[in-house]
Amino acid sequence: MASLKLALTTSAAAFTALGVQAAATPAAASRPPNIIVFLADDMGYGDSSVYGGWIKTPAMEKLAAEGVRFTDFHASAAVCSPTRAGLLTGRYQQRAGIPNVILAAERFPSHFAGLQPGVEITLPQMLRQAGYDTAIFGKWHLGYYPKYNPMHHGFDTFCGYISGNVDYHSHLDNQGNEDWWDGLKLKPDKGYTTTLITKYTVDFIKKNRDSPFFIYVANEAVHDPYQGPKDPPIRVPGLKQGKSGNRPVKEAYREMMIEMDKGLARICETLRETGLAENTMVFFFSDNGATKEGSNSPFRGHKGDLYEGGHREPAIAWWPGRIKPGVSHDLAISLDLMPTFLDLAGIAPSKERPLDGVSLKTLLLENRPLGTRKLYWNGQAMREGPWKLIIADGHPQLYNLDDDPAEANDISEEHGARVRSMLVDLNAWKKDVATGATPQPRNAASLKN
Repeated sequence: MASLKLALTTSAAAFTALGVQAAATPAAASRPPNIIVFLADDMGYGDSSVYGGWIKTPAMEKLAAEGVRFTDFHASAAVCSPTRAGLLTGRYQQRAGIPNVILAAERFPSHFAGLQPGVEITLPQMLRQAGYDTAIFGKWHLGYYPKYNPMHHGFDTFCGYISGNVDYHSHLDNQGNEDWWDGLKLKPDKGYTTTLITKYTVDFIKKNRDSPFFIYVANEAVHDPYQGPKDPPIRVPGLKQGKSGNRPVKEAYREMMIEMDKGLARICETLRETGLAENTMVFFFSDNGATKEGSNSPFRGHKGDLYEGGHREPAIAWWPGRIKPGVSHDLAISLDLMPTFLDLAGIAPSKERPLDGVSLKTLLLENRPLGTRKLYWNGQAMREGPWKLIIADGHPQLYNLDDDPAEANDISEEHGARVRSMLVDLNAWKKDVATGATPQPRNAASLKN
């Protein structure tokens, strides 16, 4: 714990350089960089061996050894859909009208919500306009209806599923519906989801090696249902639910992580084989914290919680020859990725939809610290540097994460002035994101309008 505390209390300016890789070749530097977002689903901070976790992940270890490993990187939400909306728009997801999970069952009003085309401005749209080939492989989870399809949001290619999760083998969603798409068409494909996502990504890299590309590798792992590559289907037509044997869930969970790690290795190998590694940034992170089946150690809370374990994520930036290997303790968030990628591609952000994140370019390429920041989660939590305010059971709690990363000791009574100041900021943020927020349909009738 002493060593952990030392690591977490290092100043935001700390950036431990471990070495320098060879410079990019002139040919690779002659065009904008390729960009790959490798997103895990429900992976905890304490799952991978990169963060001292319980599952050996050699590809992630290699990525971290050759890139920048973040210790204070956060998803913009503690659940799936909102983080994805924030990632693709570069804005707090509340502005897009997606503060919560978009559910598969029609009995829930959120089922009819989605990322509104023609309203939101997305990262793939802006990159495509600048000449990038764009693709998403895997999970969408930003709308169940045709109007919300990724192809309407700037992606040239989409192979995967639109719901929150599918059976890894039969590709049925949790309502028993077939959910595997090729663009705008429902088109079943055989195979384990993680393996398919890797295959599609590798094929796309090889096919589009001669032009800049953006790939959103949206993994299903390690979201439930918990199925390893050799397990039988759990969901079959007619909503009959089977079981993946009687073995412990953690065994399947481990296999799911290992298969995803193999996919990461194969993708990086392909970049090297095609000569694209030195002109490609890969950014790896998870969309929220782990469920109780995984580990968010040493932090408190799980997926859905606004304690650190719900949204502090494993995150690694990799760009051989451009990013010096090291560790960053700067406070960063998934909303920073869109401004970072636009900055790297030389694209000016939209004035119509100002971004909420900041570019990490100078942090990653020049080791410049980001400084003290204020970040917010769902109007119920915020960070200001090391200070964390969270509203729990209607009451504010305050923690200093430099001294108490596990959020074990509420010090709100000792720091009343700071609590009041942060509550003012939090309420101002709620008012700000509500102003002009995109309205969402709440039923089938309103969806048609």
